[in-house]
Amino acid sequence: MATAHVTIKPRNRVLAWIEERLPILSFTASHTSEYYAPKNFNVMYYFGSLALLVLVNQIITGIFLTMNYKPDAALAFASVEYIMRDVEWGWLIRYMHSTGASLFFVVVYLHMFRGLMYGSYKKPRELVWLLGMFIFLVLMAEAFMGYVLPWGNMSFWGAKVIISLFGAVPVVGDTLVQWIMGDYNPADATLNRFFALHVIALPLVLLLLVVLHLAALHEVGSNNPDGVEIKEKKGPSGRPLDGIPFHPYYTVKDLFGVGMFLLIAAFIIFFEPTVGGWFLEHDNFIPANNLVTPTHIKPVWYFTPFYAILRVIPSKLGGVIAMFSAIVLLFLVPWLDRGKVKSVRYRGRGYKLALAVFALVFVLLGAIGAGKTAEWIPELFGPAADVTLIENAFGRTLTVLYFGFFIFLWAYTYFGLEKTKPVPERVTTHD
Repeated sequence: MATAHVTIKPRNRVLAWIEERLPILSFTASHTSEYYAPKNFNVMYYFGSLALLVLVNQIITGIFLTMNYKPDAALAFASVEYIMRDVEWGWLIRYMHSTGASLFFVVVYLHMFRGLMYGSYKKPRELVWLLGMFIFLVLMAEAFMGYVLPWGNMSFWGAKVIISLFGAVPVVGDTLVQWIMGDYNPADATLNRFFALHVIALPLVLLLLVVLHLAALHEVGSNNPDGVEIKEKKGPSGRPLDGIPFHPYYTVKDLFGVGMFLLIAAFIIFFEPTVGGWFLEHDNFIPANNLVTPTHIKPVWYFTPFYAILRVIPSKLGGVIAMFSAIVLLFLVPWLDRGKVKSVRYRGRGYKLALAVFALVFVLLGAIGAGKTAEWIPELFGPAADVTLIENAFGRTLTVLYFGFFIFLWAYTYFGLEKTKPVPERVTTHD
């Protein structure tokens, strides 16, 4: 449902004067108290507001970190140690930022999964989905560049490996790698340009995309767990019968979600900020050294599913193409899925099974990319097992299943193989 446009006329003369020239209160009311959202939102709808919360956290903590950080290859690592040890509350700000980066991806992945569950990418919300995917793409670039800035040993080697992937591009690959690095190896030039992009350019793009994402969402209205368009059933007042004002109902509900989320975040920050090496790798507490390679070079956990696809394909160019294709396919979901039903509640068993397998495959690919399966294989198959052979076979099978989900989704819906349940005319409540 498109947002209603209202006009607020404050009694206070100063506020009225401002409102007449810059209708801030009217704009706010149009997108809160006058924006009607479906009344059957469930817990999966917390993650949109939580993503906004983490974004604000990253911006604020990032500003304070830049006050003491030195974007210099000779000083970067020492400046992070200075923040951690000597700046008052610096350790807290750094851990809030590093933990926030991981929690950002936790929230975003769950937000995306909710979109797949309830068909939030279907007409008329294709643009909402596309803008969300561009946010995800920019967020990955932002996170990668932020990961390099501490200039620990894993940061250095991670930057070297990831940037070197562009060398697979035919003809211009080597030139492209040197252009990105600004040198033949990650060095001072690399750190400076990554700092500029991480602190200024990408956050501006990210904020613009978030505003457009929310504007597009409020123009067409929010989806719901039933996949029913609430604007089709309106009362005499012209308001949706199955809608309630976003404020105060969902603002209060979101505050509860924020409270629970902050409790989890605080527990991680104060008791286990590295999360056993998942959020902060142990090798990144060692200064960057181009002569000492970490035992296992791997990205942070939120990149590992895509990194696994790259790893298990023997051809460098083929691996790079497959890795980027895995991301591109997510953009195409609104056009691959030809089904008429939005919500997983009323879709066929084939889609439910495929979505469950897809989620499991994504998690297992993450385990391979993080090197965890190399630890599990000797326990499962014995110490004499060929870890590389088994891991590659397993990883390639998972990669086929990952891409198979999108092929299945298109064929299943294009050829009319899906048997759906009747969709109710109005939203229902479920325990």
